[in-house]
Amino acid sequence: MASKPPAGDPVQDAPRVTEPQHAAAGLPAIGHTLRVAQQQMGVRRTALTLLRVNQKDGFDCPGCAWPEPSRRHTAEFCENGAKAVAEEATLRRVTPDFFAAHPVSDLAGRSGYWLGQQGRLTHPMYLPEGGDHYEPIGWQRAFEIIAEELRGLSSPDEAVFYTSGRTSNEAAFLYQLFAREFGTNNLPDCSNMCHESSGSALSETIGVGKGSVLLDDLHQADLIIVAGQNPGTNHPRMLSALEKAKAGGAKIITVNPLPEAGLERFKNPQTPQGMLKGAALTDLFLQIRLGGDQALFRLLNKLILATDGAVDEEFVAEHTHGFEEFAEAARAADWEETLTATGLTRDGIDEALRMVLASRRTIVCWAMGLTQHKHAVPTIREVVNFLLLRGNIGRPGAGVCPVRGHSNVQGDRTMGIFERPAPAFLDALEREFGFAPPREHGYDVVRAIRALRDGEAKVFFAMGGNFVSASPDTDVTEAAMRRARLTVHVSTKLNRSHVVTGARALVLPTLGRTERDLRDGGEQFVTVEDSMGMVHASRGRLEPAGPHLLSEPAIVARLARSVLGADSATPWEEFAKDYGTIRDRIARVVPGFEDFNARVAAPGGFALPHAPRDERRFTTATGKANFTAAPVEFPALPAGRLLLQTLRSHDQYNTTVYGLDDRYRGIRGGRRVVLVNPEDARELNVADGSHVDLVGEWKDGVERRAPGFRVVHYPTARGCAAAYYPETNVLVPLDATADTSNTPASKSVVVRLEQSAAD
Repeated sequence: MASKPPAGDPVQDAPRVTEPQHAAAGLPAIGHTLRVAQQQMGVRRTALTLLRVNQKDGFDCPGCAWPEPSRRHTAEFCENGAKAVAEEATLRRVTPDFFAAHPVSDLAGRSGYWLGQQGRLTHPMYLPEGGDHYEPIGWQRAFEIIAEELRGLSSPDEAVFYTSGRTSNEAAFLYQLFAREFGTNNLPDCSNMCHESSGSALSETIGVGKGSVLLDDLHQADLIIVAGQNPGTNHPRMLSALEKAKAGGAKIITVNPLPEAGLERFKNPQTPQGMLKGAALTDLFLQIRLGGDQALFRLLNKLILATDGAVDEEFVAEHTHGFEEFAEAARAADWEETLTATGLTRDGIDEALRMVLASRRTIVCWAMGLTQHKHAVPTIREVVNFLLLRGNIGRPGAGVCPVRGHSNVQGDRTMGIFERPAPAFLDALEREFGFAPPREHGYDVVRAIRALRDGEAKVFFAMGGNFVSASPDTDVTEAAMRRARLTVHVSTKLNRSHVVTGARALVLPTLGRTERDLRDGGEQFVTVEDSMGMVHASRGRLEPAGPHLLSEPAIVARLARSVLGADSATPWEEFAKDYGTIRDRIARVVPGFEDFNARVAAPGGFALPHAPRDERRFTTATGKANFTAAPVEFPALPAGRLLLQTLRSHDQYNTTVYGLDDRYRGIRGGRRVVLVNPEDARELNVADGSHVDLVGEWKDGVERRAPGFRVVHYPTARGCAAAYYPETNVLVPLDATADTSNTPASKSVVVRLEQSAAD
């Protein structure tokens, strides 16, 4: 039987701390999964729902974007995927009575965990100007309010249309179509805050801003380097792929400031042997200092160049550009500077080189540990240099593998959710729909916050997500949102962004992935694109959480008609009725989606074309894969300070907090903890168990403070600390971003530790 949501916020003042674990998954993961699922869904609903996750005739997990294998397990989900499904398929409900009982001022004082635990939203809700309670509102009146505000703007560019990575391909395509027909490219998305650096670096160097490997490539690799990523928590099904690669003879190098249980040993819950013993994954652990990755790969490139026969000269000559300039910069790499930047030993780097030289097929996987630094784009370019040197792009078992987070974040970008669209995409839209899309670039996330802060944007519309909690510089972001005339959120569940509002606010409840979508045209399905460019269908099977929910495509279509009126020749009503008609239009606009409806009907879907992977063709400015030569950078650390990275706990997915434990790291019952190397703690005179305020230091001189964090002595890299977001997003300056990509630099925040007043 499902349990009721918590009545009050749990006290987190005294988290319990034990030794970190050294293996992931296994029986504890199964037990935790079933316990959480039963609490949210009850026993019968749990069985019916989880057995449909990631199945060819089921629904796509609303969690991460890791791809499914061609042969699916009966239980093709991980612990955190099951938590995501359980929270969406929960039997708990947030009705108008809930909002009548809880003023916004009360909800604003609650934790994100408590808000999320209340359950599914059931009715459209409206917060009038000056009001403190959300009130139920009809759908048509809600659309009229949005239309009134949008039509009243001095310019379409005073509106911001944000997208979360949960949004389906069909909804995303309609959403960008509406925004551009309205007249703006202000289409920031969650990718701006995570893998924008990857897209920027890869587009310039190989011509495609996506990874170049498929799942089978991991199984065929000789060497897999996992850099700045924690798959045991963030992409747990990746561990199965790494286990299979290891069984095939692959070696794994882990490059990370923290040891992570999932990369030490994986206890595969799908097999008896895995449950009992598990498989050791990492062969070499390079415990790198935050931000030292560019220096590491630059030195490895120098050492490869100095090794006879190590460079794939035929590939370099035929398929690359800029080699000489790159080689000159690489040969100048300095050992001492690299050891300072990385905190590694010479022996560790030499061992990594031996493994690299022994591998003919190498893959580099990475996530936020590489993308959220000031020099993130040059770092990823250096990874590309590393792979190009030995011909490791465009052959089986080799390539670049940026591991995307949210389940359709890559698909949303493919559908045109981008503030800087390619002219060819806009040309295709114009040919297909007969209007002239705007050509001026729009706002990304950081620029959207600045525009709201400065009064240059007045309406904020979010298709999913939790913008306030996901964004940097929390105080600045919240103040910016409160300056808006209207904030609108299309959501399945309550979150912090619903209680940090403009003068007026709307919360519009939508169907989840797990739910059946019945329209006038019959039962509908949507599609998604995973992290490796596979496109497949997702079909919900549960009854909707309430009769007043609309699907995301229906919301966008009705909104568009309300705003654009009869003057719009786009058949919005037809799109809302039959999603196949949306896919027909996508097929004529987006390359790679030709004959979309027929191809996605095949079980498992289809792979999008990828010229570098498929034919070693590089659609860059030079027509070849580009070597680059940027100066080596790494964060400076003043004396008496630490370099902080924000990260997730194991009971968390992005900003959604499922619970208050991080069992792999030995943390239970609280999230306000900071992990500090014991030697650093001794030098700073900070005892384990003491409480400190984290105080950010940046060049603007503004004090950014996160109070009341329990110190945990932990085996982090020297000089580095870690704490969970969104609690520490307050420390990330809005203007501290990656060059080129403008991604918040959340993995290299200089902080000092001050004793908390209450300690």
